[in-house]
Amino acid sequence: MAAVSGLVRRPLRQVAGLLRRRFHRSAPATLQVTVRDAINQGMDEELERDEKVFLLGEEVAQYDGAYKVSRGLWKKYGDKRIIDTPISEMGFAGIAVGAAMAGLRPICEFMTFNFSMQAIDQVINSAAKTYYMSAGSQPVPIVFRGPNGASAGVAAQHSQCFAAWYGHCPGLKVVSPWNSEDAKGLIKSAIRDNNPVIMLENELMYGVAFELSAEAQSKDFLIPIGKAKVERQGTHITVVSHSRPVGHCLEAATVLSKEGIECEVINMRTIRPMDIEAIENSVMKTNHLVTVEGGWPQFGVGAEICARIMEGPAFNFLDAPAVRVTGADVPMPYAKVLEDNSVPQVKDIIFAIKKTLNM
Repeated sequence: MAAVSGLVRRPLRQVAGLLRRRFHRSAPATLQVTVRDAINQGMDEELERDEKVFLLGEEVAQYDGAYKVSRGLWKKYGDKRIIDTPISEMGFAGIAVGAAMAGLRPICEFMTFNFSMQAIDQVINSAAKTYYMSAGSQPVPIVFRGPNGASAGVAAQHSQCFAAWYGHCPGLKVVSPWNSEDAKGLIKSAIRDNNPVIMLENELMYGVAFELSAEAQSKDFLIPIGKAKVERQGTHITVVSHSRPVGHCLEAATVLSKEGIECEVINMRTIRPMDIEAIENSVMKTNHLVTVEGGWPQFGVGAEICARIMEGPAFNFLDAPAVRVTGADVPMPYAKVLEDNSVPQVKDIIFAIKKTLNM
């Protein structure tokens, strides 16, 4: 009987071995994920990972967020960790900063960064400066996040870009995602960082879907703060941007490639600390530079990039002056035709590139 049993088991072992050799687990496929859902996933994973993390802001809980970025989190984590606040930015930003000083890790959502002006004393004087003023003994691990920059049809008081405002301030880290991978990786890194981080999202990008790689689907996926990404390789000109205009730059690069112009497009991802080395390396290869942003021109992100290039080793590699493409130097108009002419369009980027290349 034992001999018969051995004869039966041997073929089974051989079949099992054959299956192990010939079949393997496939890597997870890429998914189409909106920027909104990518931020939601990132916050969800960090809330699950660390009980010190909590979210507060206007309508973030029962209403699932004004832009539905926090959808489902209140039902999952409850009132103690997903907190609806009164309409008082100065008040709830102060509560969040105090909680961070006490050892928690708050995510403070502004319904729009235009409203952060109501709380800028808390952001700059309380959050950004405390670590320095305490000689490094008091960290403030907090994330301020929400939509930033021009939207559509919301006029002057709801359309400002705050990248230059907050990028100006020592003590803050400032990130500005473009696609879903940026959004998920940067929100997770921001929450884990021991410094105050400003995350500037874009309302018009929330509903846009991008491929999320298998790597980015992992709960361990992080994007380092302070590192830019080359979205498209090129040899003739470097085009640097952040947030929504990155997509415009890639569209312009596609159009120009048909004319034999190869643009290298850099997605900054982080405003402060700026990855100037990545920009310098690209400029030393292409010998030309165009910066693109949605904010105003004076003292803007593009102005800082141009100054840093002029002061650094890449300046001697430039074959033409650097050119900036920015929003118009006016408060945002309400009329659509004027609004369209107040923010950078693909045609404006193409014109600037051809001007730089003397074409």
